[in-house]
Amino acid sequence: MAIALRLSRGGAKKRPYYRIVAADSRRARDGKYLEQIGTYNPLLAKDDEKRVQLNEDRIRYWLGVGAKPSDRVLRFLDAAGIMEREARNNPNKAKPGEKATERAEEKAEKAAAAKEAEEEAKNAAVEEAKAAAEAPAEEPAAEEAAPAEEAAPAEEAVAEEAPAEEAAAEEAPAEEAPAEEATEDKAEGK
Repeated sequence: MAIALRLSRGGAKKRPYYRIVAADSRRARDGKYLEQIGTYNPLLAKDDEKRVQLNEDRIRYWLGVGAKPSDRVLRFLDAAGIMEREARNNPNKAKPGEKATERAEEKAEKAAAAKEAEEEAKNAAVEEAKAAAEAPAEEPAAEEAAPAEEAAPAEEAVAEEAPAEEAAAEEAPAEEAPAEEATEDKAEGK
């Protein structure tokens, strides 16, 4: 007969209370057990001494007979210093899933592209500053000519806009006249 040291649940709904028992491993979780060897009350504070109570002599006896503790009971025994629990290692547990890895890769690509664009902008600004520093003597002559050139297109644009406005003013009354005639026709009953 395989003997297990495990938890047997008791208590009400949403108010669990566990007995730590030595039971035949083929029996139901809350079924018949051989001996109660402790209690566990998860509702108590973690530092409360009554949260986990163990009968160390009977636990050592059942371990000597060949009983196997469940993972949770083994944690209690390790905390009490009765039995050593080996640390488990599951390196795949912390790895993100496929979609999460895809999102992380896309985010990294966007960050890299933004960084490259920022570096290019800095390089362009540095090159413009160098070009401005190398040619300050040539620019004053160009600046004097530029305002004269800019004034001429502005005057032309103003001259072009004036005739267009006059033409629009002439078209508007022409459009209104037929509308007035149509309303007169309707009034007469035609």
